[in-house]
Amino acid sequence: MGRIVQRFRSPRRQRGVAVITALLLTTLAISIVASLFWQQQVQVRSMENQRLHLQTHWILRGALDWSTLVLRQDAYDHPRYTALTHVWATPLAETRLDQYIERERVEGEVFDASLSGSIQDATSRYNLRNLASTTGTRTAIDAANLAIFQRLLTNLQINPALAKTAANLIAGSQPVIVPAGTVDPVTGQETGGQERDPAEAGNPDAGAVDGTGSDGAPDADQAATLPVSRTGLGTPMKFLEVEDLLAVRGMTPEMLEKLRPYVIVLPEPTPINVNTASAEVLAAVIPNFSLSEANALLARRRNVPWADIGNFQTGITGHTPVADSVSVKSDWFLVNSRIRLDRAALNAQALIQRSANPIGGGVKVVWVRQN
Repeated sequence: MGRIVQRFRSPRRQRGVAVITALLLTTLAISIVASLFWQQQVQVRSMENQRLHLQTHWILRGALDWSTLVLRQDAYDHPRYTALTHVWATPLAETRLDQYIERERVEGEVFDASLSGSIQDATSRYNLRNLASTTGTRTAIDAANLAIFQRLLTNLQINPALAKTAANLIAGSQPVIVPAGTVDPVTGQETGGQERDPAEAGNPDAGAVDGTGSDGAPDADQAATLPVSRTGLGTPMKFLEVEDLLAVRGMTPEMLEKLRPYVIVLPEPTPINVNTASAEVLAAVIPNFSLSEANALLARRRNVPWADIGNFQTGITGHTPVADSVSVKSDWFLVNSRIRLDRAALNAQALIQRSANPIGGGVKVVWVRQN
């Protein structure tokens, strides 16, 4: 009797194993199909992100073209001076691009694109490149500009002692162009016309480092410059942006953020435009000039900007700005752009140089930084 019961149970067990096997195979197949669909969805989303990335960059390119056109027109309209009352200083509020761009509509697509931005005068800020003075094969710290930077730090309630350390860093990082025809005293070979590190350029002539000539006598312009102290600097680093100030011992990120709106690093030394500079910068560039006096100066500037430097000096009777440190015209501008395209966003800042000669001169983009 037991054998008969066992014979009847065996087929049922086999059918149960078959059902479980079928369920496992079905689950495996569903998992494989789901994985394939997921990979395909990831690839599609990746392609969409790439498309949005390219489109935002094309919008940025159009924004920069528009900015160069505005600056070029401003050079024709106002060749003598640059002021905040001109068209270039008007910020662009957030503007929806789908109202201006003719494109084929895709079913189910939400084309949400907008552009906003502004143009700022780069020379309204203090150019840290002014701290270095290069003459021939000699690089030193410009004493007058060091005093300006110290006053700026004081106005911002930052330790002014950091100015000397920063000046050492900046002056020590400047490359030196050796004049054509210069012969290396060690190798006897001509090294002229080459760009050399200031530390190397200073080896044949001690004046490149300590402010004295090869005979040990002080330079004629030693009063206007200070020697570069390389103690603790190590290998000179290239100073390219404001963030490089963090290499200065004692400079904190909080100090840098406080200083950022008032300083900039440009490819070459530049004067400060008094028509666009802030009160803190004006008070720094004019010795014995207080912040309250600078604010009063800005109040007068809102009504009538200065058309030439003579009018500016008349307005600050009793004070004299540092020689060659101020101007009323600008050739360097910062273009800030913010682009939104669906779920993509792009913030960019570009440095634009405008030719000093509006007739036949051009406008070029020097660099673009994105985040």
